[in-house]
Amino acid sequence: MYNVGDKIVYPMHGAGVIESIEEREILGKKCSYYVMKIPIGDLKVMIPTNNVNDIGIRDVISISDADKVFSILGSGQHELSANWNKRYRENMVKIKSGDIFEVADVVRSLMQREKERGLSTGERKMLTSAKQILISELVLAKGLNQHEVESKIQEYLYG
Repeated sequence: MYNVGDKIVYPMHGAGVIESIEEREILGKKCSYYVMKIPIGDLKVMIPTNNVNDIGIRDVISISDADKVFSILGSGQHELSANWNKRYRENMVKIKSGDIFEVADVVRSLMQREKERGLSTGERKMLTSAKQILISELVLAKGLNQHEVESKIQEYLYG
């Protein structure tokens, strides 16, 4: 069980801080929800408290793990499948896993591909989503603002 003020990650949405725990009635059924504020885009998400484990909610990574994320971003070239469909499916699995290191790998590989060859519309949307997930967690883990994290990502990727 999480409490107000806890920093958590909601896979496919990103990281945020629990602002409140509310009880709502939806379709005639009362349920308790975490109301989480995501620092990127000023988004609020309601997460049912009864299936937190099923949807992969986890704590935000530590500062040392955040440093490992940056080292993944700076780790150089990564061989990608030439098949767009296969590459898209593999990247989606990584993002859905909720593993920040996998998300960092997706961001790195898509940003490198964008620089070298450009991205399809679908991959561009995927990159935007993956970057938002990555940045939201790094903002909370490192105590930086969104622009500082974006600058560090650029620095690690492009030197």
